[in-house]
Amino acid sequence: MSEKSTGNNVSFTDQDALLFHQEGKPGKLEVVPTKPMTTQRDLSLAYSPGVAVPVRAIAEDPNRAFDYTTRGNMVAVISNGSAILGLGNLGALASKPVMEGKAVLFKRFADVDSIDLEVDTNDVDEFINSVRFLGPSFGGINLEDIKAPDCFIIEQKLREVMDIPVFHDDQHGTAIIAAAGLINALHLTNRDVKDIKVVCNGAGAAGIACIELIKAMGVPHENVLLCDTKGVIYKGRAEGMNQWKSAHAVETDRRSLAEALKDADVFLGVSVKGALTAEMLKGMAPNPIIFAMANPDPEITPEEAHEIRDDAIVATGRSDYPNQVNNVLGFPYIFRGALDVHATTINDEMKIACAEALAQLAREDVPDEVAAAYRGTRPRFGPEYIIPVPFDPRLISTIPPAVAQAAMDSGVAKRPIVDMQSYAARLQGRRDPIAGTLQRIVSKVRQAPKRIVFAEGEEDAVIRAASTFVNQGLGEAILVGREDEIRANAASAGVDINRPGIKIENARVSSKAGSYAEFLYSRLQRKGYLQRDCQRLVNNDRNYWASIMVARGDADGMVTGLTRNYSVALETIRKCIDEKPGHRVIGVSLVINRGRTVLVADTAVHEMPTSEELADIAEEAAHVARRLGYEPRLAMLAYSTFGHPAGERTTRLQEAVKILDRRRVDFEYDGEMGADIALNMDKMSNYPFCRLTGPANVLVMPAFHAASISTRMLQELGGSTLIGPLLVGLDRPVQIVPMGAKDSDIFNMAAIAAYNVT
Repeated sequence: MSEKSTGNNVSFTDQDALLFHQEGKPGKLEVVPTKPMTTQRDLSLAYSPGVAVPVRAIAEDPNRAFDYTTRGNMVAVISNGSAILGLGNLGALASKPVMEGKAVLFKRFADVDSIDLEVDTNDVDEFINSVRFLGPSFGGINLEDIKAPDCFIIEQKLREVMDIPVFHDDQHGTAIIAAAGLINALHLTNRDVKDIKVVCNGAGAAGIACIELIKAMGVPHENVLLCDTKGVIYKGRAEGMNQWKSAHAVETDRRSLAEALKDADVFLGVSVKGALTAEMLKGMAPNPIIFAMANPDPEITPEEAHEIRDDAIVATGRSDYPNQVNNVLGFPYIFRGALDVHATTINDEMKIACAEALAQLAREDVPDEVAAAYRGTRPRFGPEYIIPVPFDPRLISTIPPAVAQAAMDSGVAKRPIVDMQSYAARLQGRRDPIAGTLQRIVSKVRQAPKRIVFAEGEEDAVIRAASTFVNQGLGEAILVGREDEIRANAASAGVDINRPGIKIENARVSSKAGSYAEFLYSRLQRKGYLQRDCQRLVNNDRNYWASIMVARGDADGMVTGLTRNYSVALETIRKCIDEKPGHRVIGVSLVINRGRTVLVADTAVHEMPTSEELADIAEEAAHVARRLGYEPRLAMLAYSTFGHPAGERTTRLQEAVKILDRRRVDFEYDGEMGADIALNMDKMSNYPFCRLTGPANVLVMPAFHAASISTRMLQELGGSTLIGPLLVGLDRPVQIVPMGAKDSDIFNMAAIAAYNVT
């Protein structure tokens, strides 16, 4: 079973990739309704007869389709599979996983809804007609993985016959990000765009798009030499030419790539590994700018380049090197801005605006979560930071406004935005909170990797999660169980555990068994346990073994729960690990729904908390919210709101609020109140005395059963994502997954254990 590496210590097997796409619902997308469909009235409004009203409105004014349908936020990702990644022409159906993936990226990074369409033809005219007649369905078209020169013809014709943006990302995506990096590289080396000499190696879709864009930015035509496998494209050359190459032919006596690079300022590579040699690089101008963008292996690696020229600025397409030219920095945000002003096309002005905004963003001080991605080294604008990173949270509020403004200024926007500042603020709320939260956690852990015990080490899902934990660079994974069983199951699952960072602990053969039993006996001897009882628990119960490892400092944290109930696992853990001084052990669940994150407590421990316990739970939950990057606005929930209807059970919550008053806590809180009031500012406005300045993002439930029922119901009904319960308040980091959890869930909880939310 082959193993792939994608940089940043991220690797996976073929089996991992197949399982990822197969588990749960096959594929990576689903359709979720945005309107309620629960009553007869809902159905009447959604379909017949109510749907006739917007139908007539759109027939009278086609622009109303943007108001009454998904068109204004819908992009089609379309391919015929004629150039899939680096795999060649494998056909339309084989391209579907890639197109689904592109659709997921649209949603993840810019909240653009997207659907993939695979057109089963290699005939250019048939492809064009297939797409153009579907135009009314979408607000934009993203073409992908179409071979050259067909891609040029297809994009050009579709842009002529359609009144919505048509964008071939394989061409323009690479060009835009490279242009952003080039702007900053020129700034750092005090060059003027009108004076530089550029050599581009690779005359396919991306290469030609790169030089077209930099020429639009001001690089003179005669200052650019385009090369392909046959050498320099010069005026009069006949071999291997087409109209797109001919457009960039220049008068020159240089014929080879080596000759072209003599005294050149910039190398743009979209070709093959090793194309840029040491001798070629030596002959370039001072402070050469190298964009070696061949994937997965660049034309020259940064190490090789810097060994030859320590004055070089180097960018690649790789995530494990600085200055990654990554298309995800561009296409989601370009379409976001284009859709929001109902642009009829994506023109050069919009592409340049995107490049300039990216360049400017790289010059600004970076937030903590971007610094975390650099393993604790805060990147600053310079030779190794000329391009922002994909998880920079500012991209969503920086790039679309620049693109939208360029669309308006160039006259292709049908619905201009009046208040760009408010628009930028709205964009910030579109970012996927769950992926952002988990990415922040993973990035932080990479700065200080941890040793995490996986208590149920013989289970396939646990083995895969442990392997991912190590592959992601989060630290060491310790699998507890019988070594022969673990190795057999790992082999069956296609996971290589014979690598640094994965260890196996078997209590029955470990030299630590005696000392672990003594440790447990010292804690339980006055609670009815004999020494032989403790020895038996240590030898036979993996949760005891894992908990004691963490308690004694032989590991930094643990994850368990796959094969036993939450309460059973927690009971074992609490016999080995104490509460953290000044804290209370509780469960906090994260509920994510339509881009909104709410923390719910206590979802795991206290069945019917007292007023004092409710106040403790509130403080603990608010602390967790801050650890996860949210400023808490906390609501004490009940069936009543501020005394109505009156009831005996609400007095505990009212008293808990008074206790928080006396403690003078430093976060917003109020209650008791109904969930609808806490989460809806319009309803909350009926109570002007309420202390919350916005919808609550931390909900303290009146009892465990209410918390458990509500969160599980939301998860099972669909539309919401649930993480947790996160176990907090213990003196050592421990997380318990739900029974039957997937390997991705186990990995997430292992990362959270390593991060330590307490």
